[in-house]
Amino acid sequence: MLSEAERAVNRGLSTALQAEGMTVEQWRILQALSDGRGHSMGDLAEAALMPHPTLTKAVDRLVDSALVYRRQDPSDRRRVAVYLSDSGTRLVARLEHAATAHHRAVEAAFGAERAEELMRSLTSLIEALR
Repeated sequence: MLSEAERAVNRGLSTALQAEGMTVEQWRILQALSDGRGHSMGDLAEAALMPHPTLTKAVDRLVDSALVYRRQDPSDRRRVAVYLSDSGTRLVARLEHAATAHHRAVEAAFGAERAEELMRSLTSLIEALR
């Protein structure tokens, strides 16, 4: 049921993101990077809820689109961090409006109180299963 609910919620967001040539997965990556810090691939995989091989391909596409870039850690050359580019930052700003509008539409359809309770319940479930 959780997967079905996720698909239903993401359907509207996906439509809005497609107008900018983005997928929900790519949006998760850009959102995670929008804090201005570089993220390791491991941290990014966790934040974007993606397995490493899928994340690597998605980041490669975002690098090719000049929305993100990779930089070696000067203190540990084996470590690479991913950063949001200026173009990526501008895209995130545009997409934030669509994401916020989508969130409000979902909340309006489901009810603000019910949505809040669902978020609390899901957070409790995640914490209980860790």
